[in-house]
Parts: sequence; structure tokens; C-alpha cells
Amino acid sequence: MRYLAVTRSRGAAWDPSLDLDEQAGFAEHAAYMNALVAEGFVVLGGPLDDEASTLLIVDAPDGQAVRARLAGDPWTAMGLLEVSAVAEWEILLGG
Repeated sequence: MRYLAVTRSRGAAWDPSLDLDEQAGFAEHAAYMNALVAEGFVVLGGPLDDEASTLLIVDAPDGQAVRARLAGDPWTAMGLLEVSAVAEWEILLGG
């Protein structure tokens, strides 16, 4: 089984004085990401403990497909999140 591990980091528009759910456009971002989960594109996802980045495990053919899909996230357009890395992840244990 193979997925892509995607790291997204906070963009220039991120307001560090606000919590995650207080950022501009949070409801729209959450709805977009939940739709990606519902269709099976995002398998797992959530913020990392560094509080500045997010890890997504996605079912996509390549990094170009990931970037294209995440370009539709309102937080991408608003400059709140950007893709910082995409790497293939082959699952050998579990699952």
C-alpha cells in the first residue's frame, strides 16, 4: 500500500495571536478538507505538535495532483497554509 505524506506549513497570512479555529475562513477550510476526506483523497490529517505544520496522508498519484487539489482549499488561496513537502510513503506495517 502506498500513500503520499504531505506537510503543510503556515503561510504569511497566519495570525499567530489566534487559535486554529479563529483563523479567517476556518469554516470554509474545514468544509473543504472534510470533503476531501469524504471522497477518500485525504486518509488522515491534522496538526503536528510543532503547532506550525500539518501532516496529511493522501491517496494521490503524485505531488502535482496533491498541489492541484490543495490549491482549492480556501486557506491556500488566503495564504494561511502552503505545501512544504510531499513524499511517497509505503506502508509495510499494520493496515
